[in-house]
Amino acid sequence: MISFVFPGQGSQKIGMGEDLFGRYPELTAKADHILGYSIQELCRDGERLNQTQFTQPALYVVNALSYLKKTEETGLKPDFTAGHSLGEYNALYASGAFDFEEGLQLVKKRGELMSRAKGGGMAAVIGLTHEQVTDVLRENHLDMIDIANMNTPQQIVISGYKEDIEKAASVFEAVNGVKMVHRLNVSGAFHSRYMLEAKEEFLRFIESFHFKPLSIPVISNVTARPYEQRELKETLTGQITGSVNWTDSIRYLMGRKNMSFEEIGPGKVLTGLIQRITAEAEPITDEIKVPAETGKSSITAASLGNEEFKRDYQLKYAYLAGGMYRGISSKEMVVKLAEKGMMGFFGTGGLNIAHVEDAILSIQHELRDGGSFGINVVHNMKHTDSEEKMIDLLLKHGVQNLEASAFLTVTPALVRFRAKGLKRGAGGQ
Repeated sequence: MISFVFPGQGSQKIGMGEDLFGRYPELTAKADHILGYSIQELCRDGERLNQTQFTQPALYVVNALSYLKKTEETGLKPDFTAGHSLGEYNALYASGAFDFEEGLQLVKKRGELMSRAKGGGMAAVIGLTHEQVTDVLRENHLDMIDIANMNTPQQIVISGYKEDIEKAASVFEAVNGVKMVHRLNVSGAFHSRYMLEAKEEFLRFIESFHFKPLSIPVISNVTARPYEQRELKETLTGQITGSVNWTDSIRYLMGRKNMSFEEIGPGKVLTGLIQRITAEAEPITDEIKVPAETGKSSITAASLGNEEFKRDYQLKYAYLAGGMYRGISSKEMVVKLAEKGMMGFFGTGGLNIAHVEDAILSIQHELRDGGSFGINVVHNMKHTDSEEKMIDLLLKHGVQNLEASAFLTVTPALVRFRAKGLKRGAGGQ
């Protein structure tokens, strides 16, 4: 298995993306239009490139184009994606939550809002664990300081007003075990309570966006677990004030089967962090645990079933409900199953095309914030044209999952449904 990870602020460098802008002229032109300036010129301008409102869009564009190049050249799709702070937007883009332009609009707004925060500071404390840093803050009454990043088990970033950060830095420099306190070159107290105003304004901005179902699990900075589709906006917005829990995000991915990591974007900052995490920390497996006091397994519905199956179909539970003739199981039941993290199929047998289309549109409307469903199609040996019309309808409305009933063999209609959209990549794949 492989995870693609995308870097955030701190990975930018002058001249980044030079090999990508000419390769993707249409997307580069779209970026220029959305931003109101040349992305290529920005990446050559060292002064502007280090300003938050410019850094974030520049990294998003370069990360996104790097991802497209990677997938075109190798045909490789990741099993998971993750991104450090700003990089999480590229992880969501790679998973299909939004297109290139929508992602850039979100990042542009995020960068503008975060750049307004003045008077803040951040510092990396190296040599102490998260718990030890928390203890030092509490014991020294530094309650105006927040934990911003948990980059590795012993690299913790603190955030707050600049004068409070200076006071805290002096305290940490005198603590036994601290190897270094590194003040970061930032203007704001990012990933802290002091970004609340930016978070609230971003939440209002993001409300008008419609996020598509994630095709690849994305690990959230806030929860260090895969995004829940129905909580996507809240989780993404919460990242502005929440801590970047990079250590546990990587530990969670380490706990999957034989996981490897590849950094997509400029630099190798995340590669270095991941090397330290894998050397210093144990994987998080989320295995079923046996309580010592009972000796019995604590089994939950969500822990059962094949993990790959649940990941492929974006399900919380490995449960399906098959379609019934004439839609007896109802579109309402299909919606309820999807909302609870399961998947149901709507039965089309005995129904006309118009009735089926109404059902599809109704289900898609109810599940506009996410949820998996499918359509049951019954083979008709005498009237193959009706089968073709049904496939036309499913393709028209972007239905992803089909339950094929009563088929004695694979028919051209089924092949067309599954193969629609295939194309040959630059490398011939």
